[in-house]
Amino acid sequence: MTARWKILLIGGLVIAVVAAAIYFPILRRRVKLAAKLQQQSEEQARRELAQPIAINPGDPRVKAKLFWASDALDSTLAPAVVELPLSNDPALRSKQVLNTLLAGPVDAELRTLPPDAVLLAFYLLPDGTGIADFSEALATSIPSGIASEQLAVDSIARTLEANVAQVQRVKILIHGQEVETLAGHLDLTGAFVVNTRPASLPSKPAPSAPTRAPGMLTPEKAPGKLAQPERKP
Repeated sequence: MTARWKILLIGGLVIAVVAAAIYFPILRRRVKLAAKLQQQSEEQARRELAQPIAINPGDPRVKAKLFWASDALDSTLAPAVVELPLSNDPALRSKQVLNTLLAGPVDAELRTLPPDAVLLAFYLLPDGTGIADFSEALATSIPSGIASEQLAVDSIARTLEANVAQVQRVKILIHGQEVETLAGHLDLTGAFVVNTRPASLPSKPAPSAPTRAPGMLTPEKAPGKLAQPERKP
């Protein structure tokens, strides 16, 4: 290799090093900017999903009962009465109360659900089963442990029970999928009972007393007949 080629090679290497020194910081800034924009886009999308359901001015204002933690150190629930405009449609009404539950109480320490969790959808099946589809944050941001997971689900179930009589049970999905547990402990493969009260049956008129021959025993007095317990509706 001639001296001229050596000089050209060294010159080319120097130029490459200088160009890299100038370009790499620019590239690094662009990568950081792109990551920041992506993060902002994801956050914006999450915020749009978390927007409360549009309120119909015609909806009556109702004193809704929401269940948050009773104490920051206690794993029990306490009702809080909040006046809300609620729809008469049970599915929409369920969304409204659950979104309010997700928004949390004034005291953030009494929250039962993660602040970044979002209710993506709520469906009510004809048999009274509510399908509540939450974002992944419900599972990933909740403190892992049977107590905190049970408290979260109980707050959802009791809030629905107090405000939407049509919901008999609730099935929780995470991002449209059934998962085995909430955050590693509480089983989510089944549905949780919401309303244990039996449906009220229409009252029937009392049957007229049957005619009987003189001396005939009534069923209550017939020998060997045991009284049946009263069936409460």
